[in-house]
Amino acid sequence: MSQIILEAIDLSVKYKHRLLFHIPSLKVCPGDAIYLSGQNGIGKTSLLKVMAGIQKPTKGTLNLQRPSWLQRLAGFAGQSGVIYMHQTPYLFDGTVADNVAYGLKGKHLCQRTRRQLTMQALRKIGLESLSHEHISVLSGGEKQKVAMARAWALNPSILLMDESCANLDADAIDAQKKMIDDLLDRGASLVITSHHPNKLTECCNQHWLIENQRLIHKPKLNIIDKDNHAFAS
Repeated sequence: MSQIILEAIDLSVKYKHRLLFHIPSLKVCPGDAIYLSGQNGIGKTSLLKVMAGIQKPTKGTLNLQRPSWLQRLAGFAGQSGVIYMHQTPYLFDGTVADNVAYGLKGKHLCQRTRRQLTMQALRKIGLESLSHEHISVLSGGEKQKVAMARAWALNPSILLMDESCANLDADAIDAQKKMIDDLLDRGASLVITSHHPNKLTECCNQHWLIENQRLIHKPKLNIIDKDNHAFAS
């Protein structure tokens, strides 16, 4: 994968007339694994969507060129190599294998290679036996596994996960963690939102908190000390 540094300057997002956050500068470098937390409605999802190119900020600039929002939701990496995973994954009408292979259509790969990557991803996530099943028969956890397999197959430089382990059982979370560990080992970056620390946030080496319309940064993942926090820059 090509190494990407994601940077944003003077970033603000408003919902109607309410300011969610203003971030003077933001940077995600190769190998960063970031746990993004904050109260409900504080702007975590909005920040991830802005970073992914799905949502335009009210103000500010980012340094990446991005595919369309539909391609991004489908896990298409495009030029930027940034993939966004929602808590409720966007899946197409078709088989499990079709959905995993969809994003690979945007890459210059032969059909045999796409097939190999698709099956490798399904094998790694534990869904190989369901490759020919229609996505409508899958459980919620299995659909999230499909989304994870699709993202992994694209070998993203930056993976943005929005509450992606919410309502999943331990086996599904373990399957996600294995793929995340593999991507991080290969130099990818990760930003994950979650209301509570879990096995996925244990992969992280930084903790960002949105609070009082600001992004607060600590270099290591631990409990935020309100008397000793530094602002991300």
